[in-house]
Amino acid sequence: MTRTARLLIVGPQGSGKGTQGARIAQALGIPTVSTGDVFRANIAAGTPLGEQVKAITAAGNLVSDELTGQIVRDRLSQDDAAAGFLLDGYPRNLRQVQDLDGFLAERDAHLDAVIELSVPRAESIERLALRAKEQGRTDDTDEIIAKRLAIYESETAPILDVYRERGTVDTIDGVGTLDEITERIVAALTARGITRPAAV
Repeated sequence: MTRTARLLIVGPQGSGKGTQGARIAQALGIPTVSTGDVFRANIAAGTPLGEQVKAITAAGNLVSDELTGQIVRDRLSQDDAAAGFLLDGYPRNLRQVQDLDGFLAERDAHLDAVIELSVPRAESIERLALRAKEQGRTDDTDEIIAKRLAIYESETAPILDVYRERGTVDTIDGVGTLDEITERIVAALTARGITRPAAV
């Protein structure tokens, strides 16, 4: 029986981590903490943060560690995240891993599992191109997609080595139907004793 479900989902752009993260969080009854969602909501609302983020992402760049960390720490300090959460989009580099470690250590906590969605590069590019067409997303041009995948491979992929050393990574085949992939993730978490807590 698990005490908490503090999770991180990692995968290249187009791996489906946003969709799978939301499904897993709902199944476990924990909040999803997606930096992308927070940023997009601010852009849509035209807030100062949104305008700042819009300019950064339009150029294909990533929001600074400092700004991202501030937003995540604020969200994880809220009551609904006390017993568990699913992080999507943070930490995305080694510095952010250290920041998150420090934040959780202050609360005598740690990540219980890291879900790595493994998807071939060609599949990611194909999915992103389709999404750009369907959703009319201006941040999904071929050039920006290639830049983002390169950043993922150079900055984000190395964090998995840190978590592998801790024995917390479950690598999941991210190719298949939505339900098949969700079932693979649930099975891996169940094997770790991470299941939805019984209603109190």
